[in-house]
Amino acid sequence: MRNLFTSLMLLFLFSAISLAQEFDYLPHSCNTEIIRHTAYTLSYIENYEQPEWVAYKLSRDMLTGPMKRTNKFVADTLVPTGSATAKDYEKSGYDKGHLCPAADMKSSPVLMKECFLMSNMSPQEPSFNRGVWSKLEESVRTWAGQDSLIYVVTGPVFKDSMKYIGKKNHVAVPWGFYKVILDYRKGQKPKAIGFILPNAGSNDSLAHFAVAVDSVEKITGVDFFPGLPNRIEKKVERSYDILDWFAPVVTKK
Repeated sequence: MRNLFTSLMLLFLFSAISLAQEFDYLPHSCNTEIIRHTAYTLSYIENYEQPEWVAYKLSRDMLTGPMKRTNKFVADTLVPTGSATAKDYEKSGYDKGHLCPAADMKSSPVLMKECFLMSNMSPQEPSFNRGVWSKLEESVRTWAGQDSLIYVVTGPVFKDSMKYIGKKNHVAVPWGFYKVILDYRKGQKPKAIGFILPNAGSNDSLAHFAVAVDSVEKITGVDFFPGLPNRIEKKVERSYDILDWFAPVVTKK
């Protein structure tokens, strides 16, 4: 059975690679603590005890797997300085918010297990995590299903004055979160979009939080998709067309 799951996982990942343009999609920043897992890579910030960014390819095939949430949050032993732990979040009032969502990692038990590593978590207000953030994650899966393959980068946004939780580890509570999505497939017009959302519940539409990728770079200091050809990177990051991602809202007269 284990061999079957392994074979399925490799098949899903190979399908994603075959659809992709060949380029290094990982972001670039000053932080050097880079952790690579099977389906996602992250940059870990020890001072904040959470990722600076989490990046992965999301293919249509990865969304149709049989795996269910394990809810087994464990420390990431690959983080040399040590990651936060589940106890750091106890009685804090904050959710252990996935940056790479469990619903994106349904294709194998290995991927599902790894997405519950604490290096993939950040403190999120419950109303945010279970509300507008969950809606954005679902939209990302919809885009992956429509477009066959997308590249996703997610991370926290920090401000000068921050709250911390945790007793053993001091975990910073972000002001907000960002998500950057790139559609870069063979034979298709490249497109990208960014989102910046405050770490609070909201009834606003997702389009309200949409921004150009350049705007996310300015607020985070992270260089997204530096492996793209320069001409394409500049074009897709300077602007976006909201209708490339969201259908127009039709109001009844």
